[in-house]
Amino acid sequence: MANHKIEAADGVVAVDPSSSPPPQKIIIDTDPGIDDSMAIMMAFQMDSLEILGLTTVFGNVLTQDATNNALLLCEIAGCPDVPVAEGSFEPLKGGIPRVADFIHGSDGLGNTFLPPPKSKKIEKSACEFLVDKVNEYPGEVSILALGPLTNLALAVKRDSSFAKKVKRVVVLGGSFFALGNVNPAAEANIYGDPEAADILFTSGANIEVIGINITTQVKLTDDDLTDLRESGGKHAKLLSDMCKFYRDWHVKSDGVYGIFLHDPVSFVALVRPDLFKYKKGVVRVETQGICIGHTLMDQGLKKWNTSNPWTGYSPISVAWTVNVDEVHACIKKLLLFP
Repeated sequence: MANHKIEAADGVVAVDPSSSPPPQKIIIDTDPGIDDSMAIMMAFQMDSLEILGLTTVFGNVLTQDATNNALLLCEIAGCPDVPVAEGSFEPLKGGIPRVADFIHGSDGLGNTFLPPPKSKKIEKSACEFLVDKVNEYPGEVSILALGPLTNLALAVKRDSSFAKKVKRVVVLGGSFFALGNVNPAAEANIYGDPEAADILFTSGANIEVIGINITTQVKLTDDDLTDLRESGGKHAKLLSDMCKFYRDWHVKSDGVYGIFLHDPVSFVALVRPDLFKYKKGVVRVETQGICIGHTLMDQGLKKWNTSNPWTGYSPISVAWTVNVDEVHACIKKLLLFP
């Protein structure tokens, strides 16, 4: 809704702030993580967002370390009262979670080893917090899911109305018709809990998936990282320090002199969906065999003669193209803020 102009008796035109749209309510489900940290700090800069809380999960680090880092990031952003709810410690099928400390450092924050947070996690679990907030604000809460999807699958299982009551779920995950980053078949977040991803993708929720086929198109080069360090931005030095470890891994792993922006790109998809184009289709996730974690979408190009595992499920939106220059500019603007 646009602002309404009000003309006073003296002829001065003012803007009625009550007519501005209310902030978008969001929850960030996260496993921070260097690029998670970047996305979270970007989110805290936007007045158009009301961050209801952060929920944590394993992935880049173990869940307890993700909780520690989430609390730290809220404090650094000047928002220590934002609730942090700790999530699952393992995938739905159990077992030891895969942790990417070789990418993000042993602390998840590029081995910056920051002091411990002063604030504490809330008593509710991530699953409980997600369900309660979506029920408190039905149709109003969007979720930015930046890690394995265990907490969201548990919320779907806990409350059969959750999928219909959540406004949007923007997921960083999958590698649609492209190579994965764990192995040729799978992307890390989906690989981390493929059963959970399949539950969420077939739940009927309004889902937008941003795969690494999209996120690897947007990079911060070494020159961009220099701009970040020299920008004088409020948190630029800290983020730049985190990125040193991340950048060195990209050089060794991918031959990229810079960093991919997986989580920040997904955040931009939440706030600027106009910069992406999507295709809709039913997505299933392989949960066994050598292609475990593989995401495959039925693009609707063929009318099947018989039912199959894609039949009967609601389609979701999969990012197909991205306006690289505009997304890159948006990310740099938020990272280099004064």
